[in-house]
Amino acid sequence: MLTWDIPGLVLPGRWLAVAGEVPVILMAVFLCFMPDSPRFLISKGKEDEALNALKWLRGEDVDYWWEYERIKESVQEQSEPMSWAEIKKPYIRKPIAITLLMRFLQQLSGVTPILVYLEVIFGQTAVILPPKYDTVIVGAVRLVSVLVAAFSVDKVGRRLLLCISAIVMFFSNLTLGLYIYFVPLSHNSSTVMVNGSHEVLSSHLANGITVIPLIATMFFIIGYAMGWGPITWLLMAEVLPLKTRGVVSGLCVLASWLTAFAMTKAFLLVKYGLEAPFFFFSVICVVNLIFAYLIPETRGRSLERIESYFRTGRKSFLESFRGRR
Repeated sequence: MLTWDIPGLVLPGRWLAVAGEVPVILMAVFLCFMPDSPRFLISKGKEDEALNALKWLRGEDVDYWWEYERIKESVQEQSEPMSWAEIKKPYIRKPIAITLLMRFLQQLSGVTPILVYLEVIFGQTAVILPPKYDTVIVGAVRLVSVLVAAFSVDKVGRRLLLCISAIVMFFSNLTLGLYIYFVPLSHNSSTVMVNGSHEVLSSHLANGITVIPLIATMFFIIGYAMGWGPITWLLMAEVLPLKTRGVVSGLCVLASWLTAFAMTKAFLLVKYGLEAPFFFFSVICVVNLIFAYLIPETRGRSLERIESYFRTGRKSFLESFRGRR
């Protein structure tokens, strides 16, 4: 991952792999202290423990009894096998379509090939710094952006962050595409295309222009990390019906990485210039923006209320939510 590029500048590959084990060990230790979820406890018949866990999670002033009953109902429903006829029902079909399309669009925005070929892109666009240092800067920006998204997703909302994310990625990809098309710089020359011919730039101006790919890539990573990166995984867990969550989650991950593989293999095979993929990514980001605007907001809703939305529609979903508050 790019967040490990900073120690990668000073550590050999073997010790970098050892350093990567540190967060894994910490995660394993913290998981030992993680309490069981109310849903899991109910599925094991430990209803008193489940009620106490839900009470501890939600607090004394929340109507946890209503949520407890809904969880019991959903656990009982989930224990029944799902038939193919049920998949055709809107409350199951629509969430599945949303999650699959969301994972597909995430990868089509270009994040995987951009991260994989980051040094290649910076090398061909003659960024002012050496490519290895540029990737470190982008990795640090990505880490900070994920932290910002983690603290703001429950305050701002999923849909708004997805829309902002798509807009930022659109302008970043468009900037990279236009830069590569109009400023075909190399390490040995500083030229810009003007009326179909190449004009020589001054050294000072060329140095200023070559920072554009780095800035555009940084903003792309910021946009992706604050929305279409983490929130798509979160929404996948929230909108899928409980009965289908296990199987469909696996299908979503499969679709995501198959698309990522195809995009990565095709990125450098494009014969219309390096700018063509970025123009394509820009178009996809517009589609992402429209898609994000149309999906329901899930902030502050329990899994049961989200499933109720797809069963009964937005009006009854919101009325139920307001009534229980």
